[in-house]
Amino acid sequence: MFVYRTAPDGNEVLRGTLAGRELSALTPVVEGIPAASNHDGGRIAFGPDGYLYVATGDAQREGTSQDPASLGGKILRVTVDGAPAPDNPDPGSPVWSLGHRNVQGLAWDATGRMLASEFGQNTFDELNVIVPGGNYGWPDVEGAGGADAGFVDPVTTWATDDASPSGLAVTREGAYLAGLRGQALLRVPFVTPDGGTGADAFGEPQALLTDRGRLRAVLPDPANPPGEDGSAVLFVLTNNTDGRGDPREGDDRLLRVRVQPTG
Repeated sequence: MFVYRTAPDGNEVLRGTLAGRELSALTPVVEGIPAASNHDGGRIAFGPDGYLYVATGDAQREGTSQDPASLGGKILRVTVDGAPAPDNPDPGSPVWSLGHRNVQGLAWDATGRMLASEFGQNTFDELNVIVPGGNYGWPDVEGAGGADAGFVDPVTTWATDDASPSGLAVTREGAYLAGLRGQALLRVPFVTPDGGTGADAFGEPQALLTDRGRLRAVLPDPANPPGEDGSAVLFVLTNNTDGRGDPREGDDRLLRVRVQPTG
């Protein structure tokens, strides 16, 4: 079992062994990630290649995201022991992509395409297709407009009041983002079957599940594989008791919902 936590001297990824209901001592496998009260990253996920991906924030430090020697404002790709994974853009570095402000969701589709959801500053939140060695522009660019400068543009953006996308899940037919300020499950449909990396491979976003308040996380139900028709069962976690939401009776909740595309 792997966890991302904030320690007294920064963020770190820890590993332990779960046997039944007993968890072994946790030992660090990645250390030295810049930490702050926000812009702190924290999403970790195993990719289809078996390596661990770690999303870090810029920790409110100017220049961090564009500094290849810093672990802040990056997506890292490491082995289970924390070493740089084989075939990373720089073989001696764990950095997979850079120029991020605060990635909050990681997922892969059936073609192997990697997606990431990211908090913007004041203007645009983003859904990005992640390519090895890609520079996503922060803090020079927020949202689209960086291609001429060598940055990778997002495939979808939202005003920050409409999204604040946290967790991310992918089905056969689209990406689903858990919206905090947007208070919705945001669906971005796929319009090309080959996993294209441009904005034209994605359709117009839709807001679903708009009556549950702030949503923090979304994951596919592993016991219910997506249907050939695009239907899927998702777990969605509400986040109304974090001091920023309006709790209602029974909050917070883990919801289990079925999504059924209509075309």
